[in-house]
Amino acid sequence: MNAHSKEQAAAAEKEAEAAEVEEGEEEASAEQVSDFQEIDKLQDLGVNVADIKKLKLGGCHTVASLLMNTRKNLLAIKGISEAKVDKILEAAGKLHFASFMTGSEMLNKRKEVVRITMGCTALDQLLGGGVETMSITEVFGEFRTGKTQLCHTLCVTTQLPLNMSGGNGKVAYIDTEGTFRPERIKPIAERFGLDPMAALDNIVYARAFTHEHQLELIVQIAAKMVEDQYRLLIVDSITALFRVDYSGRGELAERQQKLGRMLSKLQKIAEEFNVAVFITNQVTADPGGGAMFVADAKKPIGGHVLAHASTTRLSLRKGRGEQRICKIFDSPCLPETECVYQISNEGITDAKD
Repeated sequence: MNAHSKEQAAAAEKEAEAAEVEEGEEEASAEQVSDFQEIDKLQDLGVNVADIKKLKLGGCHTVASLLMNTRKNLLAIKGISEAKVDKILEAAGKLHFASFMTGSEMLNKRKEVVRITMGCTALDQLLGGGVETMSITEVFGEFRTGKTQLCHTLCVTTQLPLNMSGGNGKVAYIDTEGTFRPERIKPIAERFGLDPMAALDNIVYARAFTHEHQLELIVQIAAKMVEDQYRLLIVDSITALFRVDYSGRGELAERQQKLGRMLSKLQKIAEEFNVAVFITNQVTADPGGGAMFVADAKKPIGGHVLAHASTTRLSLRKGRGEQRICKIFDSPCLPETECVYQISNEGITDAKD
């Protein structure tokens, strides 16, 4: 074999190896797609098309979503009677078996969880690998602590392939304060080697103006998640519109009830579609914090309703210059530790000494 033939053989071998790697990545990606079943499958079990259409209009798009809803909610859907609810739930139960499982089965299910990098090694280590899917992660802190910058960075890192600690999926962004800036995505995308325009095309954005509108948008995005692979849902911020729409102690009970309903919907979306729900929250003065010898004590808004709904809660505070400090405020599996990160033009990065 002459030198030219050897070069051709070597080149062909490299191409074959590259194809194998690409194929392996595609297979890994396919394995990570949520195993939700579309509601249309109920047709095979005798549920008619007209009723399925009514269920979709009522915000139910998957078999799991039916089992996550109460009978009362299903009966509230126009055109769905008690007899139909019985038939629908019976059919859904046959397709999606929801019952007890062993600890080892639960451990195996946890392998489906994807951890999305936050663009900062220290933050990823703090969170045990990044922001988890199938759960709600809440960040709270004063202004200029980096809440929205974290959201912008995650908009990009979620699109990275799984082998780069990304989510290999699209992002949904619900903005309640008008702080999303598409031009911020460009330098962050370039930092991670992504095409800025392609990155923006993989982000669906909506501006919410009332808490009712906010809930409506959450229902709408659930319908989109049936059609495309999403890996992150951002709500920035979760409580801002509730503070505006409900003022005074007299409306507090109703506010908390509505907030609880919205958070319940977010929890269901996280589990149903294997997405990470990332919410930002504001803080208020904590009069009782002085008893703990904390200067200028602050506490997150939302009370016990939000505290119990969030799987992981992160407290952000200002450090020196552009440095910020993130502390694990509450988590079912992470220790109460903290780390330092930095805000830069390229998003959230590791702190520089």
